[in-house]
Amino acid sequence: MKKLVIVLLLLVNTIICEKDNDKAEKEEASSSESSDDIIVVHGSWEEASTQSSGSFSPPEDVVSFEASDAVRIDPSADNTKSYDKSKNVESIVNEGDSESVINTLETESEEEKQKREKYEAALKNLHSSSGSKYQAWNDIVELGSQEYGPALVTIAWAKLLGTHTRQKISDAKEIFTKLANEGIPDAQMGLGFFYATGTQHNSSQSKALLHYTFGAFGGSNWAQMALGYRHFSGSGVAASCEKALDYYRRVASSVASEVSFSGGATVQRIRLQDELEGGGYGGILDNDLIEYYQLLADKGDVQAQVGLGQLHYQGGRGIARDPAQALHYFQQAAESGNAVAMAFLGKIYLEGNDAVNQCNETAMKYFKKAASLNNPVGQSGLGIMYLYGKGVEKDYKKAFEYFSKAAEQSWVDGQLYLGNMYYHGWEVKRDYKMAIKYYNLASQSGHVLAFFNLADMHATGTGMLRSCPTAVELYKNVAERGKWGDLMMEAHSNYKNGLYDEALMKYLLLAELGFEVAQSNAAYILDRKDSEVFTSEEMWKRALVYWSRAAAQGYSAARVRLGDYYYYGWGTTIDYETAASHYRIASEQQNNAQAMFNLGYMHELGLGMKQDIHLAKRFYDLAADTSVDAKVPVYLALTKLAVVFAWKNAEDLKLIIGPETWDSLELYWDLYLVSLLFLLLGLMLILRRPNSQRARNHIHPRPHQQEAAAGQTASRGGNQTNQNGAVGSNRAAPSPPAGSPEGASSAAASSSPPSTETRTSSSNPGPATSTSTAPVGSSTSPASAGSSTSPAPSSSSTSKDKDSTERSSN
Repeated sequence: MKKLVIVLLLLVNTIICEKDNDKAEKEEASSSESSDDIIVVHGSWEEASTQSSGSFSPPEDVVSFEASDAVRIDPSADNTKSYDKSKNVESIVNEGDSESVINTLETESEEEKQKREKYEAALKNLHSSSGSKYQAWNDIVELGSQEYGPALVTIAWAKLLGTHTRQKISDAKEIFTKLANEGIPDAQMGLGFFYATGTQHNSSQSKALLHYTFGAFGGSNWAQMALGYRHFSGSGVAASCEKALDYYRRVASSVASEVSFSGGATVQRIRLQDELEGGGYGGILDNDLIEYYQLLADKGDVQAQVGLGQLHYQGGRGIARDPAQALHYFQQAAESGNAVAMAFLGKIYLEGNDAVNQCNETAMKYFKKAASLNNPVGQSGLGIMYLYGKGVEKDYKKAFEYFSKAAEQSWVDGQLYLGNMYYHGWEVKRDYKMAIKYYNLASQSGHVLAFFNLADMHATGTGMLRSCPTAVELYKNVAERGKWGDLMMEAHSNYKNGLYDEALMKYLLLAELGFEVAQSNAAYILDRKDSEVFTSEEMWKRALVYWSRAAAQGYSAARVRLGDYYYYGWGTTIDYETAASHYRIASEQQNNAQAMFNLGYMHELGLGMKQDIHLAKRFYDLAADTSVDAKVPVYLALTKLAVVFAWKNAEDLKLIIGPETWDSLELYWDLYLVSLLFLLLGLMLILRRPNSQRARNHIHPRPHQQEAAAGQTASRGGNQTNQNGAVGSNRAAPSPPAGSPEGASSAAASSSPPSTETRTSSSNPGPATSTSTAPVGSSTSPASAGSSTSPAPSSSSTSKDKDSTERSSN
């Protein structure tokens, strides 16, 4: 009995231990899964050190995270609505959109409130086209001297990028380090940028990732973009589409909320390498051209006024946004009755800006005038006013009608808002397919909200199959149209003005945010070693990194340049196989002519692949067919290839005919060469002689035509020879009597004009070239005189002339 009890107790203990082990294994698995979410990779331009730069001591009091600390987002909120930028902080608080703002205002003192208002006013003037930028910057510097955090962050970015002040990278790093220790998100982003690029110290991708994460959790849009790009491309972390989607969606929502009815500013993407190859033109309007348009506009040219108004209204082509100038040119064109100018004036008054206050009545007036002239911009403007009840009662039916009319004329706003009405089911039955159709049409015109709405539908699988990569691409496109896109044009302007260090830092910052154009431009500057921020020894290594990132985003010229780096060993070891693989990708996937030419050259020489002259010729021909600019290099390469091919065949011929015969050919090569030249010369003479002979053999003159030709020859000879037989005399020979045979032949010649064949035969020899004279006292007939003064090119024609002369005399 006791043994049975003991066995039962052991069995129960075993079962309990197994349950505890299973529970422990589940906890370890869950902890390992959560730890896999964060991958820290250490990367440096130099060898990594195993020693830590600092020690970590946990705090004594740890406060647990509770559910009430989380930020709640209403899933039923409408993210596609247009946000009114005129809302102040108090209105946002009253709507209950942000609990953190309420807590901030409750704890904000009067002094802090004054600093915040002063900072916001200075920042607005700093980015305005009409405010005093000098005074605004002085106000920010003054707030920075008072240790106001946001002002210090602005100063740090200005010193790093060289905007509004002289570039001082070391001062910027010091400010970022100080503010990052205080937990300011944008400072975390700035310090992470220093570690990511290896500026002022060795690069450390693990520390960069850490600071980017802190900044993203704090709400920094720049840090969120940097993390979104890294997770999407797998740069320093494991590639994760879902995490990239989360970060890019946050940034895209912030950008879309600031988009007004105008559709947002234009981001000008100019590649420095393409601009150099294109002769210095990258889509930027020249100052002389702008002045010419301004002169035309001042003289009353309506088209110039409308064009300048649109440029100043939306920006782009090297022209910054200027609402006052846009209003001025649109008003001039509207006075001439231009419908486009009236419609854009309606948009200006509907939104309001620094030049004019918002006014629905004035906007309605201009929209109606433009719509009455069947202008799609005015029609879509009226649709917007009826859709949102701007100065009128909401009327979805009228809005749908106006949007439909504008969309029929392919106007982007009409297409976008028609998509919104089908998406939400306003006045029409909800139809996601029709919404996708109009969103796609609007996205083809580049409307940022169309990209955002499509990204939402791809991310959630609304009306289509869910596609995370497509959603990330669309969200990334929206995120890159934020206010930080203005740095792209500033960097281009800095580079054109010779400020290479400032341009490089701006391009490096945008490259961290995932801008492919910025990555290629940063690599271009590093490749040319224009900047002095980094040492010349590491320029190619850094350029290789950014060429690789730009090539991964589909830039074919970067892929070719990447192959060049491995071919020549710039910043890396020489690797022909890797170079050939990059050239092959650019050739097959991106149809790059330069890559095709390089592949042909490597096939010709057998570098990194088997030597094959036939494949080399094939790639050379493909390069010539792809690009017109490649025809001349391809012609030279094919000529060289033909010589190589001939020499190779000569080597094969040496083996065929035997070494003894080849030695004899080499010994008497000069005799063989002279014989070959004489043979070619004789062949040319033979080929040329039968051509003239056949031309004369085809001529068969009739008897009366021969007599006429002989008469003409006799008369021509008589004019050139006197009675004594002297050639060159001005006296004409006496004409034969009327009853003589010579006179009969002359009369026949004058009465019947010669045929075409006879005229050709007589005029073929050309002008007389004989200068010999007959002896004095000799009798020379007109026929013989004509024969002596006009020599025929061949004996056969001369004999024919003699025969005809004898027949006429008989």
